Amino acid sequence: MIKTDKKGICFKKKSKFAPIVKPHKLQHNMALEITDANFDEIVLQEKEKPVIVDFWAEWCGPCRMVGPIVQEIGQEYEGKVVVGKLDVDSNPGVSVKFGIRNIPTILFFKNGEVVDKQVGAVPKQILVNKLEALM
Repeated sequence: MIKTDKKGICFKKKSKFAPIVKPHKLQHNMALEITDANFDEIVLQEKEKPVIVDFWAEWCGPCRMVGPIVQEIGQEYEGKVVVGKLDVDSNPGVSVKFGIRNIPTILFFKNGEVVDKQVGAVPKQILVNKLEALM
């Protein structure tokens, strides 16, 4: 069962009838599609630019609100920041490694280390302020 709390955070109640979600192809965007297979190369090995990773799922309503904001940030900071999206249903390894239990969750990395985190749907300016603090 899928639930959303008052803060716009999605979480999945464990159920044997949980929906099966197919991987979502990102279209028309400036965000990279990050997976369990390419996470280390794209995120952890990046030493020159800050990295933002949006942990999301297709079934999550608040994720759909945050997604376009992440895309805008990717366009506005192109060349200065690495912006990526990771589908938690298709890539459970990274999600478990970083303890992602609620989505949307956005992790901010610098030199391969998590330096900030935002859980839930928030206005664009909050994410931009966190990003600017890393630059």
